[in-house]
Amino acid sequence: MRQHVPDVVAVASGKGGVGKSTVTVNLALALRDRGVRTGILDADLHGPDIPRMLNLTRHKEARSITLWTNPKVAGAADRPKPIERYGVRVVSTQLLLGERQAFAPEAGFGGMLLKRFLDDVDWGDTQLLVVDLPPGTGDVLQQLAGLRALAGALVVVTPQDVAHLDARKVVSLLESRSIPVIGGVENMAPMLCPHCGDPVELFPPTDPSRTIWNDGVARLAAIPFDPALGRAEQRGVPVVEGEPDSAPARAFAALADTVATRVL
Repeated sequence: MRQHVPDVVAVASGKGGVGKSTVTVNLALALRDRGVRTGILDADLHGPDIPRMLNLTRHKEARSITLWTNPKVAGAADRPKPIERYGVRVVSTQLLLGERQAFAPEAGFGGMLLKRFLDDVDWGDTQLLVVDLPPGTGDVLQQLAGLRALAGALVVVTPQDVAHLDARKVVSLLESRSIPVIGGVENMAPMLCPHCGDPVELFPPTDPSRTIWNDGVARLAAIPFDPALGRAEQRGVPVVEGEPDSAPARAFAALADTVATRVL
């Protein structure tokens, strides 16, 4: 029997620290709330943060990682299954290693593991797989594009010149590989003052001509900087799950509506 293949949406960024994993997790849960059977593939193999954001921390260190038997030989029953958390299926290298262990494989092993995560894990009836990519234009993005035709990609930025500078390179690579750019997500957008309600900008304005918006990328969502996001990550309960009425959660809900409409 042919294995069901979910659609894949990649979440990318030009640089680290812009909240790409936060967007991935909360987008996945917001899609879940819209009845979409959703999975998360944490493809940031060397810096996996998704499990911690979902309160899935492994403390026991692993002595080795063994790739499982090829299911084409062993049969479908031997395919590993993702862990389910908050109604979303999750796979990550962090679930194979202790929290303090580094993932430092020999050349080629990372790409092989990515292929196994994508093709051999039993994703069941998952409709949409949200893939959290490492920042930049490195091997994982290109390996993913070679393994599966992507339904599209989201590019995460903050309102900083350097974030847009590096994101423009990611957009260029996506376009060169004919991967549809669904749009961009601006994280750490102006927060609302808790006293007067006026927006407070955390970063100096970026010259509009140097942004990905100027390159034609649609700004699908602006996620405001909000203490709710910090509380959520500290507890391992994403803001969409724990504080659904907060401003960030409402922004993620609107983003999920757009992604579902354009992809499914």
